[in-house]
Amino acid sequence: MATKGDSVQSQAVELAGSGAGMAARIGIGLVLGVVVTTGLLWTMHYLISTGKDELGEDKSVRLVDFVRLKRSEFVNRREIKPEKPPAPEAPPDTPPTPKLDDVNASADKIAISAVPVETSIELTGAGFSLGVGEGDYLPIVKVSPIYPDRALSRGIEGFCIVQYTVTKEGRTRDPFVVEDQCTSSLFHRASLNASMKFKYKPRVVDGEPIEVPGVQNKFTYQIEN
Repeated sequence: MATKGDSVQSQAVELAGSGAGMAARIGIGLVLGVVVTTGLLWTMHYLISTGKDELGEDKSVRLVDFVRLKRSEFVNRREIKPEKPPAPEAPPDTPPTPKLDDVNASADKIAISAVPVETSIELTGAGFSLGVGEGDYLPIVKVSPIYPDRALSRGIEGFCIVQYTVTKEGRTRDPFVVEDQCTSSLFHRASLNASMKFKYKPRVVDGEPIEVPGVQNKFTYQIEN
């Protein structure tokens, strides 16, 4: 039978053997680490040395420089000098001064009398008077109507009759277009506006101006070629 001492001794031997194996593994690891580190350092040194040689080679890139020249704006122009005009001809001789007959400054002068002018136009409060005490109404101012744009653009021609009253002052009042006496309604407004600008010498009876109703005027609209 194994004793207690034998078991302790066997355990010591096992511990010693495991310790030796651990030391061997550590030694192998250190050696491998040194080898790997040395290899890495040598590889880095090789790469650095070979890189310097490659960079030292002449492998520069050539660039093409473009130079833009400004076009000369100077234009050689040949100066053309005008020809010298010919010398002027000698002026003609001055003609002799004509001899005038003797003029008698004391001769009788011709008497011219002023032409007599008489005006018979009178302005009164009742309107215009042409020097006629009695008489019918007379037109003094008549304004042409403005051709309507719509009728002009459509080429419409025709006429329009307007009826109004001539007042005591010679003006027109209450104008209106006579029914069925206008070729187009486009002429109504232009005819009425023109008739309102008419001026008359009023009708005078017994020295007093009176109104004249029912006065008519025909406006003709025609396009000139």
